[in-house]
Amino acid sequence: MVELRPWFALKSVPGVGNLLYRRLVEHFGSPQDVLNAEPAALTAVQGVSPRLAASIVRHRTPDAVSDAIERELASVRQKSYRIVTLTDAGYPPLLRQIPDPPPFLYVYGTLREGGLNIAMVGSRNATDYGIATTRRLAMDLTRQQVCIVSGMARGVDTAAHNGAIAAGGNTVAVLGTGLARIYPQENERLFHRIAENGAVISEFALHSGPDAHHFPARNRIISGMSHGTVVVEATGRSGSLITARLAAEQNRDVFAVPGNVHSFKSVGTHSLIKQGAKLVVHAGDILDEFTHFERVAPATPPTTAAPCVQLTNEEAMVMDKLDAEPVHIDDLARDLALPVGRLSGLLLQLEIKGAVHQTPGNRFCRVPGIRWRHGKTRNNNQEVSSE
Repeated sequence: MVELRPWFALKSVPGVGNLLYRRLVEHFGSPQDVLNAEPAALTAVQGVSPRLAASIVRHRTPDAVSDAIERELASVRQKSYRIVTLTDAGYPPLLRQIPDPPPFLYVYGTLREGGLNIAMVGSRNATDYGIATTRRLAMDLTRQQVCIVSGMARGVDTAAHNGAIAAGGNTVAVLGTGLARIYPQENERLFHRIAENGAVISEFALHSGPDAHHFPARNRIISGMSHGTVVVEATGRSGSLITARLAAEQNRDVFAVPGNVHSFKSVGTHSLIKQGAKLVVHAGDILDEFTHFERVAPATPPTTAAPCVQLTNEEAMVMDKLDAEPVHIDDLARDLALPVGRLSGLLLQLEIKGAVHQTPGNRFCRVPGIRWRHGKTRNNNQEVSSE
C-alpha cells in the first residue's frame, strides 16, 4: 500500500476538499505529483492560495503525517478492507462524474462493474407499509440484475438491503461512519451480509463516528453512484429529500412511492411527485426509464406478482376487510360481526399463509401485492389481488 500514502497525505492538508483535490490531481496527474509541485505551479490552479500552496509543500515531508497514515493503512490491511482511488479502474464510474467525488473509498466486499444501480432511501422510522413496499421493490429490481444502493440506516435502508439479499442479488451500503464503526449497531450482521453480496463503502476514516455532517456527504455518494434514486417514505424534513435533491443536481432520475395522504410520513414523497419525480407503484415504473439496460425474462411468473394463496371463504371475508394500513383486531371483529376468538384464529391462519402481517398493538394489515383464491362462493373461485 506504499502508493496510497500520497493519497492520504494530500487528503490531510487543511483546506483541500474533495473538489479541489480532484482539480489538483487532474492538473498534475497524481497526488504524488501534487505534493512534489513547486508553490508557483500550485497557485496556478484555481482555488490554491499561496498559504495553501505552502501547506501542501509541508505535507510532502513524510514525517508530517506518516504515523497516522501508517496506522490507518495497517488497520485496513488487518480488516481485509481495500482502498479504491479516484484513478483506479474499480472506482464507481458514475461517482467519478459528480463535481466532488471522494478521492478514495474504503471498500469491504466487491464493487460490481457495470449494470444498473438504483438507490432506495426513506424514513428511519418507516411504517409497515413502507418496509413491505421497499422490500418488494428491492426484490423485484434485484431479479432484473439491478444493484440496490442505500445507506444501511434503520427502516427503509435496511429493508432495501434485506430485499436485495433475499432475492440473491447485489447491494451496496454507503456509510456515514468509518467501516470500523458500524452504525446502527444492530445492523452488524447486515453489514457482513451486504459485504458477502456486494460491498460496504465509506469515504471516512475507519474509526470515524456518526457525526451529523457526515450523512449529507454520504447521501451525495448514494445518489452519485446510482442511475436513479427512489424515495419510499419521507416526512417534509427528511434527510431522504436531500438525497433526492442531490440526485436531481447530478442529473439523475428521481422516483417516489406514494403513501397514505393522511400520514405525515408521506408528505415528502408526495411533494417530490408534485415537483416532477416519477410515481412508482412497481419495479416496472423504474425499469421503464432505463430501457437501454437489458431486462431479464423471468423463468417464473412476473416478479412483481406475489404468490397466489388458497383461502377458505371465511379467510377471504377477512381479507376483504383488510388493507395496507393496519387495523385493530377489535375494530375488525366489529366490522365482520365475528367473535374476537374466532377472528384471532383466522388471522393466525392468514399469517401462516403469508397473506397477513401483524403489527405492534394487535393490529393487522394485508401483505402488499398478495393474491388469493378461495372456494365456492365469491367471484366463482376467481383470483383476487390487493393491488
